[in-house]
Amino acid sequence: MSDSVKVAINGFGRIGRMAFRRIYEENQPEVGPKLEVVAINDLSDPANLAYLLKYDSAHGIFPHEVSYYTEENTKEGTNGGLIVDGRKIPVFAIAASGKPLSKRNFPNADETPVHFPWAKLGVKVVLESTGFYLTKEKAQIHLDEGAKYVVMSAPAKDDTPTFVYGVNTDKLNADMHIVSGASCTTNCLSPVLSVLVKKFGVIGGFMTTVHAYTNDQTTLDLIKAKDFRRGRAAAENIVPTSTGAAKAVKLVIPEMAGRLDGIAIRVPVLDGSLCDLTIKLKKTVTVDEINAAEKDASEHELKGVMGYNTDPIVSRDILGRTEGSIFDATETKVITADGEQFVKVFAWYDNEYSYTCQFVRLAKKIAAF
Repeated sequence: MSDSVKVAINGFGRIGRMAFRRIYEENQPEVGPKLEVVAINDLSDPANLAYLLKYDSAHGIFPHEVSYYTEENTKEGTNGGLIVDGRKIPVFAIAASGKPLSKRNFPNADETPVHFPWAKLGVKVVLESTGFYLTKEKAQIHLDEGAKYVVMSAPAKDDTPTFVYGVNTDKLNADMHIVSGASCTTNCLSPVLSVLVKKFGVIGGFMTTVHAYTNDQTTLDLIKAKDFRRGRAAAENIVPTSTGAAKAVKLVIPEMAGRLDGIAIRVPVLDGSLCDLTIKLKKTVTVDEINAAEKDASEHELKGVMGYNTDPIVSRDILGRTEGSIFDATETKVITADGEQFVKVFAWYDNEYSYTCQFVRLAKKIAAF
């Protein structure tokens, strides 16, 4: 694909594999140039990665021919790769660029340092989905090894510029070489909230994400030092826990700084989540006015980023949706008491695939620089 931009995926977990799938989807929105995955870096073996790419419990079978090959090369840090629709994609197992290979992956490797091959492969953008390189200092290694840009698939742990595609990407520029795509919840909340901020003004409020369990939880009760509740069996419990999404919104919508907080409720669902937002607006509104504003945005400036729903759907119904947020007009509520008015709105999101589509859109916009 000579007209495409070459990308590497660092970390082939849930989001890494979903990003690979999304890039291969024929119906992906035409935002920026085509992307071509030319390398994957992950410490798992190619056979296992091929299997998990092809078969997914939440998203079904990947409708492409997938296999793998084995070919150890300790000089380059690869022991094979994937074969997708007849095309080979090398899988590297480099735990730390510029250091010797792990003996777990390469028992016969010597102490020679091995580097990410981004320059050699012509990689322009690294999709960073390991959950480890979440500061500019750590992500810099990708640029040092030849990539031009890094897009993190998680909230940064420093002041890395944060973007939700379609909400604040007008502020993205070619000099921003390391950026974060925020979290799945921030990508759901921000489009809906941005409309309310622009149309009515927001004084403040609270949000709750009713969130599917994730792989940082456990299937059986286990010790979790930082959050005891997250150590309880994920598929058997409703688990109140923390979320940084509400506070992170200020990185995308500066007007919300200090005006929003929230919590997460992890529930026994494999995938599919919901944002419940309760806020106080600067203007007096009706349910119809709220819904009309969100509907208009979903058809114009946020088209493809935010969906609009009027059906009595449940979480299973939004799996595979490509919008980062699906506003649910059936659940909008407004109450006025003692002269004070409060508004409640709901928005759905596939916390894996909806987010991944936003993540890939952001990567494509950056790839166009």
